[in-house]
Amino acid sequence: MTNSRHPVRHAAIAARHLKLVSLALAASLMFSPAIAGEKQAWVGTWLASPQSRWSADFALPVKIPPQLENQTIRQTVRISLGGEKFRVVLSNEYTGTPAQIGEAHVAVAGEGSKIVSGTDRVLTFGGQTRAAIAPGTSLISDPVDLRLDALSRLSVSVYLPQETPLATFHWDGKQTAYIGDGNQTASDAFAATQTTDARILISEILVDAPANDGAVVAIGDSITDGAGATLDADNRWPDFLAERLTPKQVAVLNAGISGARLLDDAMGVKASARFDRDVLAQPGVKAVILLIGINDISWPGTPFVSEKALPTFETLTSGYLQLAAQAHAHNLSIVGATLTPFEGALSGTPLDTYYTPEKDALRQRINNWIRTSGAFDAVVDFDLLLRDPAHPTRLLPEFDSGDHLHPGDKGNQAMADAIDLATLVKN
Repeated sequence: MTNSRHPVRHAAIAARHLKLVSLALAASLMFSPAIAGEKQAWVGTWLASPQSRWSADFALPVKIPPQLENQTIRQTVRISLGGEKFRVVLSNEYTGTPAQIGEAHVAVAGEGSKIVSGTDRVLTFGGQTRAAIAPGTSLISDPVDLRLDALSRLSVSVYLPQETPLATFHWDGKQTAYIGDGNQTASDAFAATQTTDARILISEILVDAPANDGAVVAIGDSITDGAGATLDADNRWPDFLAERLTPKQVAVLNAGISGARLLDDAMGVKASARFDRDVLAQPGVKAVILLIGINDISWPGTPFVSEKALPTFETLTSGYLQLAAQAHAHNLSIVGATLTPFEGALSGTPLDTYYTPEKDALRQRINNWIRTSGAFDAVVDFDLLLRDPAHPTRLLPEFDSGDHLHPGDKGNQAMADAIDLATLVKN
C-alpha cells in the first residue's frame, strides 16, 4: 500500500447531504443516554447492504421466496466489535407495503440453526414486542442487554405472522439462513422447512462500545461481498480485516453487493447513490476502502446488459472522484483499491464474454489512474497482490476461487493482510 495524499474536496456538495444532517440529528437523539451521565458510544459492528428484488427474467435467481406468512426466519451474523449492549436494524427499504413483525429474538448463535441456551433475549421496538416496518424505511430495536465478545456470532430470529412480500434483501449473505413454520423465535433448536444463503430484512447490528475507535467501511461488489469465500466460514476479506482491527477497537462493516457497479444500478443501486446510506450515515465511521468498477467494465456485452457499451475512462474516473469528494467532505479517509485480474472469468457459461482484451485494457488504465492520480488518501494494490506473475491478466491459482474472478479464502486472507492499518486507524 502506498500513500498519495491529495485534497479532493468539493464544497458544492453540501446541499446534496442535507438529508444526512437530518439523519445524524435523529441518530444523536436516538442514541442519547437513557440515564444522565451514562456514557454510550454506538458504532456499526456488522452490515448487509439492502438490495431490491429483481425480476424473474434476470440472469441470476433471487434465492428467496416471494413472501412469507406465519413463518420465522433465523439468521446468523458474525460481528466485529463487541460490547455490553447492541441494537438490531431491520430494513424494508424497497418494499411497498409495511412488514409486520410479530416477535423477534436474539441469542448467541450455536451450531447450525441452534442458539446457546440461556442467551435468548426478546427484541423490543419502542418498548413493544410487535412492530411494523413502514415501506421504504428501517426499524431500529431498543438496546439489548447481552454482552457480545468481539468476532462472536449472533442469532437473530424474526416471526412474520401476516403475508409479507419479500422485496428487500441481501443476495449474497454467505451464511445459511433458516426458515420454518410458526413462531420459533425462542426455540433453542429450529425446525427449518427451507434454507437460503441470502439475507432477509436484517441489515445492520449496532453495538455500544465506549472504548471504540470508530469503524471502517469496505464498499464494493462481489469480491468484497465474498462470492468466492466458503459458505458459513466468515472468510471474506473484510472478515479477515476485522480480525486485524478489532484488537484496536475498530469495527469493520462489509458494504459489498454482488453485481454492484460504480455508475449504474444492477443487483443493487450504484455506489454513487448508496454511498450516503452505506458509508456516510454509519455512526463512528472513520475510513472507507473502495473496491468497485470491475462490473462496470465487464458486464457490457453479456446477458446482464447486452446492449450497453463500455463506459469511458473519463466517466469511470469522474465517478471515483465524486466518491472521494464525498468522503473528504465528511472528514473520512478513503483508500482506493486496484481492480483485480479476471481473464478467463466465467468462461464456458452464458457469461463467457465477461472478459475481453478490450475490457482488460480499460481495467489496467483505470488501475494506473488509481495508483497515480492522488485522488485517494492511500492505495492498496490488489491487482499486483493477486495476479499471476507468469500471466498477469489472470489470478494467481492459489488465490483463485476457481471461477477466475473471485478470490478464494486464501486470496481473501492475503487481501486483508496487504492493507496498511496505519492508513485506517491512528492507534
